[in-house]
Amino acid sequence: MALLNNSSEIISSLGGVTGLESIDMGAARIQVDDKRIINCRADLNQLVPFKYKWAWDKYLAGCANHWMPNEINMSADVVLWNDPAGLTEDERIIIKRNLGFFATADSLVANNLVLAVYRHITNPECRQYLLRQAFEEALHTHAYQHVIQSLGLDEAEVFNMYREVPAVAKKAIWAMPYTHSLGDPTFKTGTPENDQRLLRDLIAFYVVFEGIFFYVGFTQILSMGRRNKMTGTAEQFQYILRDESMHLNFGIDVINQIKNENPQLWTKDFQQEMIQLVKDGVDLEYQYAVDTMPRGILGLNASMFKDYLQFIANRRLAQIGLSEQYPGTENPFPWMSEMMDLKKEKNFFETRVTEYQTGGTLNWDE
Repeated sequence: MALLNNSSEIISSLGGVTGLESIDMGAARIQVDDKRIINCRADLNQLVPFKYKWAWDKYLAGCANHWMPNEINMSADVVLWNDPAGLTEDERIIIKRNLGFFATADSLVANNLVLAVYRHITNPECRQYLLRQAFEEALHTHAYQHVIQSLGLDEAEVFNMYREVPAVAKKAIWAMPYTHSLGDPTFKTGTPENDQRLLRDLIAFYVVFEGIFFYVGFTQILSMGRRNKMTGTAEQFQYILRDESMHLNFGIDVINQIKNENPQLWTKDFQQEMIQLVKDGVDLEYQYAVDTMPRGILGLNASMFKDYLQFIANRRLAQIGLSEQYPGTENPFPWMSEMMDLKKEKNFFETRVTEYQTGGTLNWDE
């Protein structure tokens, strides 16, 4: 009996319906209108009927996109990396710094999903996608480890970089308070203040961390691939980018659904706070560009990233219904729109992406 009481206390501490409640024999069947994305009281163990078909569609698209890091040929990268004249020192720094950031960033994202976000999203089809996303984050960490091992890099140096190199550490340090907030075991949704706190943390997590903080690194690595350098590494990153684009779009749909179901949360003051959150993210990611490439290489320079990040930020703000903050900013890397499918980043509240495929080798033809 003591064990049962302890289990009940643990479940209660999670807040709201969790899917671990006692079975209610004879309860009525679930109706679509019973479902809500947060603060739902309906049984979470029943996947259907679907209310948020967009979440299920994204889950199916994620499954169709399945890939494995060891399917990508790394032999040319190994030869180039081991050739003393193969890469400049600045190019080597870009590879190592980005591996250092992404290797721990995707672990942080996975922990955030499993230990925090999942328990606050009270909808089974959304949870189904979150489980797929968590697997993909693990797959990405696997990919970085595969690259690091293939190139013969010091694994401890790269994986510990977020605790040793300020340029890598700054973004992780920025994200941790929002992760701690969502992971607080005493935190429960259900009040306007706490629901707004969840919405803020989701915007920080999806819109800024995944939607802005990854883009300097992706651009740098993909630019190398375009120049026929480190093509295996770049191909790993392009598959990762495809996954991350879907993660971002899912997060935006969740944010917009919470707004639609809880319009009282979307106050003018809160909107201004979120605008500032995004602008702070732009400043921090620009500093990462400066720190990782103090000299121009690969046809890129740090100042170009200011325009690019502002271009992306305008996109992110518009996707969650906020006004653009950088009027007239254009994309300085037009090739990225196609390679990164930036122009195809559609969410359910705009139009749905259908251009996803299973398998196949990505190529670097311009």
